[in-house]
This record gives sequence, structure tokens and C-alpha cells, in this order.
Amino acid sequence: MVHFPEYITYNLVLTRGFARKLVLKYYRDEQIGRVGFVKPIAGKAGLWMLAWPIFIEIFLQTLLGTVDTVMVSRISDDAVAVVGISNQLFGALITLFTTLAGGAGILIAQRLGSGRTEEARTIAIMGVTSSSLMGVGVSILLLLYSDPIARMLNISSELLPLAHVYLTYVGGSLFMMGLTVSLGSAIRNTGNTRGPMYTGVAVNVIHIVLNYILIFGVFGLPELGLGGIALSNMISRLLGVGILLYMFTRSFEHTVRLRDFRIFKRKLFGEIVRISWPLGLNSSSWVVSQLVVYSFLAMLGAKELAARTYLNTLESFCFTLGYAVAMAGQIQLAHLFGAGKTKEVYRGAYRTLYIGLAIVGANVLLLFLFGRTLLGFFTKDEAIISIGVSLLALNLLLQPCKMLNMAMGNSLNAIGDTRYTMYVSIFSMSLIGVGCSYWLGIGAGWGLTGIYCCMIADEATRGLLVLLRWRKRKVLRKVEEQAEAQQPVLSEPFSGTLFMES
Repeated sequence: MVHFPEYITYNLVLTRGFARKLVLKYYRDEQIGRVGFVKPIAGKAGLWMLAWPIFIEIFLQTLLGTVDTVMVSRISDDAVAVVGISNQLFGALITLFTTLAGGAGILIAQRLGSGRTEEARTIAIMGVTSSSLMGVGVSILLLLYSDPIARMLNISSELLPLAHVYLTYVGGSLFMMGLTVSLGSAIRNTGNTRGPMYTGVAVNVIHIVLNYILIFGVFGLPELGLGGIALSNMISRLLGVGILLYMFTRSFEHTVRLRDFRIFKRKLFGEIVRISWPLGLNSSSWVVSQLVVYSFLAMLGAKELAARTYLNTLESFCFTLGYAVAMAGQIQLAHLFGAGKTKEVYRGAYRTLYIGLAIVGANVLLLFLFGRTLLGFFTKDEAIISIGVSLLALNLLLQPCKMLNMAMGNSLNAIGDTRYTMYVSIFSMSLIGVGCSYWLGIGAGWGLTGIYCCMIADEATRGLLVLLRWRKRKVLRKVEEQAEAQQPVLSEPFSGTLFMES
């Protein structure tokens, strides 16, 4: 039952349209004297309201990466190659120490959906704390061993000086990126997807301005080149962490204080670990597989590595909005699952998939039509442009397969079925994504074309397997059976409706 003051505030939010307080709004409950929250909006409108701020945030991050790539390309194509392979390493490491935060995010949404706000707060605190500790350890590792790590990635000897600068300074501040991801995940899963978006706008603008100043030596400053990118990253990330931390402390029923980060409840932490470790292995498998594939590209040559880096930047625009829809769908489905609305959960996954496929399909078609022109913004090297153009047709298959995998995989994660997605990912990525990529791309001499064919096969295999799992409704049926078993048995026949949905 919806408490009366909460119901009034909920409708006031909708009718008055407060942008900043659409999902998360406080009210004063005079009877019990506490602060509460408006429940996230369900249904089709709720999906879009959750999705568009995530899209803006991810789009700005993608745009930031594009600006980085363009600015670095003014230094040299070698610098672009170093940034491309280094960022793949950073992605793998960030996944490792944000694993618990990702699992915590799902549990936060489920707890809020079932009305257990205090447990949601505790889970969020433990998720952020654990991610922070692991992030510090990773940053120290990169600071001390940047050169051996660069050699492990098959970076050629002429690129090692550039790799040392980028790995040391950007990698040394990687713990701040981990904090950004974990704090943002916790905030978004409360239903407040706009706060991280506003933060992303501020951080990206500052980062772009600092890039220009530090790389090219504006206002009489020395030209730092690739070191300027690293320094700009550190400053902008620090600002983002400060804003998100302030927002996080006010995202729950009771303000999070500094002393609260010492909270540790073994039972809840056990739940986080149970849902997180398969989720983490799933994400890590993907990122590590991409890192290995990038090492294969490094074996092909600097031009192939640069072409893949440029094309990867363009591809990211194709599925940004689709990925945002998939993420919003996961948040919404987790809230509905926590509330026990299994039928809405099942239908909602397909709505997320159809919307995402339409968006991704339109974007990848535009990339196919204008890919050569867009690649020309990054480099004037015709060999690199030709390599990139040769792969545009394959993207017409790759991106829809990615969307299928994201939409249905995130739906399974939302209901806690993370082990299945883990098994599928490890099997497909290791056998098809990595093994076949080496076999066709390096062994058979197909180069980038062979690697792209294997990427398509990997995404399609995982997407079809998670779709089949969803259609079986294994977890949803189990929850429905448990709910039916807990219903009271009536002593005489009952005619009418036992429960009514508000």
C-alpha cells in the first residue's frame, strides 16, 4: 500500500515536472517523522525517463573519448595506438574493482523495489567501500610496474616511452575512476539517473578545456603532449569524485556520514558477493578478451591498431543510446522484481530489446553511409582509412548482436541470474572471441576482417543463449511459485478480486 503523503508527493512531482527531483524527492512524514522517497516510475514512460540521462552521460563520456582521440591524433598515430591499447587495460582493471559495486547496484534496486530502504543504504555503502580499497591497490600496481605491463601488452619498443607516461599517470589515478563508477552505479540504482548525468557534463567540459590547454601549451604553459592528457584526466576525475560523493551521501533515507563507511554486515555482504562474482567474471571476461584481441592487433601492426582505435570510437556512438536503454531496463526490472511483479518484468525485457534494436540499427546504418568521411576527421593516412572502411559493412551485423546480448543479459542480471550469463560469457568469449580471432586473424592471415567476423559470432552466440534462457522464465517461475505458496488459504470459496494493483 502506498503511504498517503508519499502518494501526494509522487503526483506533485509528475504534474509540476521538477527535473532535478523527478525520481528522488524528499517529503516530511508527519506521523513517523522521517524522510522518504518517491518510488521510481514504472512502465514505458519510466524506461525513457531513466534511459535518457544515462544516454547523455554515456554520450558525453564517448564524446570525451572522441575528443581525446582527435587531440592525441594531432600528436601522432603512435600516440593513438598507445592510448587505445592502454584504455583496454584500464577497462579490464576497472571492471575488476567495480565488480562488487555492480552487484550492489542490482541489490539496491531490488531492495528499494521491495521497500527495504535501510538495507539498500547499507549495501550501497559496502559496495563503494570495497571498490575503493581494490582501486587503490590497482593504482599502486600501475604506478610501480608500468613498463613490464607495457611489454606484456606487446607494445613495440618505439612506443614504450609514450606507454610509460600514459600508464603511469592515468593508471596511477585509476582508483578515482573506480570511485566514479561505484558511486554512479549506487546513485543510478536508486532511480536518480540525472545526478550522474549533470556530473558528467561538468567533468567532460572541464576535461576538454584542460586537454587543449595542457596538450598544446596555451596561455604560455609548456606543451605536455600525451602527459597533458594524463594530467587533465587526473584533475577532472578528482572533481567528478567529489561531486558524486556529495550526491551519494544524500541519496538514501538517512544521510550517509563519513563514519558510516566502516559499516560491515556479513549477511548483506554475502549477498553482494553471491550476485557480484559471476557478474564480475562476466564483465571481466569481456574486457580481458578485448584486451587480448588488442594485443593481436598490435601484432598485426601500428596501422591496424590505430584503425581499430578510430573505428571503435565511431562504433561507440552506434550503441550508446541502445546501451543506455539496456541499463535503464536493468534498473527498472530490478525494482519491479523486488516488488514481485514478475509479469511486468518478463514483458519489460522485450520492450527494452525492441527499442534498443531500432535505435542501434538506425545508428549503424548512418555509420556505414558516412564512415569514410568520419574517419577522415581522425587521420589523413589513407592506409588507416582504407582498413577502417573495409570493416563498416561488418558493423551492420556486429552492433545489433551486441544490443541483443546487452538487453537480454542485463535483464537476467536484474533478477539475479548472473551465473548463467557468466558461464555463457566465459565459454563464448574464450573459445570464439579469443581463440577463433587468433586462428582467423593471425594464423589464417585474415587480419582485422577475421577478428571482426569472430566478434560477430561471439556476440550472436551469447545473445541467442541469454534470449533462450529468458524465454524459459526459470527464475521468474520460481518466484511466482514461492509467492503462491505464501498466500493464505481461504476457508470458503471467494468470488472477486483478492488483490488490486494501484
